[in-house]
Order: sequence, then C-alpha cells, then structure tokens
Amino acid sequence: MRLILLGPPGAGKGTQASGIIKKYDIPHISTGDIFRKNIKEGTDLGKKAKEYMDKGLLVPDELVVAIVKDRLTEDDCKKGFLLDGFPRTVAQADALDKELSNLGHSLDNVINIDVPKEALIERAVGRRICKDCGATFHTKFNPPKKEGVCDVCGGDLYQRDDDTAETVTKRIEVYQEQTRPLIDYYNKKGIVLDIDGAQDIEKVFEDIVNRLESDA
Repeated sequence: MRLILLGPPGAGKGTQASGIIKKYDIPHISTGDIFRKNIKEGTDLGKKAKEYMDKGLLVPDELVVAIVKDRLTEDDCKKGFLLDGFPRTVAQADALDKELSNLGHSLDNVINIDVPKEALIERAVGRRICKDCGATFHTKFNPPKKEGVCDVCGGDLYQRDDDTAETVTKRIEVYQEQTRPLIDYYNKKGIVLDIDGAQDIEKVFEDIVNRLESDA
C-alpha cells in the first residue's frame, strides 16, 4: 500500500500515521526524518542538503526527490509506505510519479485529513504542554486534573508561543495555499480520500481504514 498523508497543522496526522503504519506494516516516511538521517550519516545527499539548510535556504526539489527516491528503494518499502511532508508542490508530485513509475510502482491513495479552520484554532490555542516530561493536555478536550499541573509528573504546564489564534491562522493559510494545487493534482487521478478529521480520533482512523479497504 503506497500512500501519502495530507492535512493542515493540528489535524492529527501524527496520531493517524502511527495507526496506519502499525495496521498495514509499512514504514512512515517523513522528509524531515530522512534529511536528519542523511545529514547525521554524512551521505553525499545529506551533505548537499545541509549546505542549503545552513544558509537558511529551501532544499531544491531535485535534491528532495533524490533523497526520497533513495529511501523508497530500501527493503522495508517493498510492501509500501506512508509519505508525510512530501510532496509539497505539484512539481514534486510529478517527479515522485516519475520515480515510482521507474521503480514499477504507483501511488494507491492520498489521505487528506480535513479539519475546519475554527476547530484547528481551538485545538491549538487550548493546548498545554508539560515543561518537564512533555505530556500534552488541552483545556477543553483533555484537561489536567489540576489546572496548570501535569497529571503525569506534577510539572508546570505551559502554552507554546506559536499556539495563538493569529499564528495558527497564518500556518493554516500557508498550508492551504501550498496544498490546494496538490489536492487538485491528485483529485484528477482519482486517488484522494477526503477524511473528516473533526471527529473523535478513533472514528477518524476507522474512516481511513474503511475508505482504504473499500478503495482497494
């Protein structure tokens, strides 16, 4: 099963990705993780990527594609994969299609977790994180037993500086601006599965599995 996972910041992609890779026994491929691994191992691709990143520049498409292609040829991808964070542009999507075709494969589905902007803002603004152990709570959906205190270790809870309505709104707008052409691109191929991400976590996962298996 060869999949791409899309969804705005705060849509719960990480949680759903964990469930998908466990159920289908496929690797979760995040471009951020691949970059870090290549840089740490000092590969040629990693060195090239680091040159751009150290200058605060975006890594060029051809280099991103080369790094992803390299990862997709590893043994654990024989049964499939879940791509997260790539592709980000139509040019990258086109290049990915060509590379997969060269490997004798094609994408099965693009999972698009859709959550209304208002719900995303509410999720982010109410999020609280423990300074000591990193446990996450929410003032409305998962409040701590005692306000401002972590249930797990008793540490102080704090709100991230970027968890404000203004910052979250900007992140969502940037995501939608960048991703809408990508969703249109894959819609033309008929492989997008739109999932209502505003539901309970378990229901979102159930819907993803049902859609994947009815589409198979």
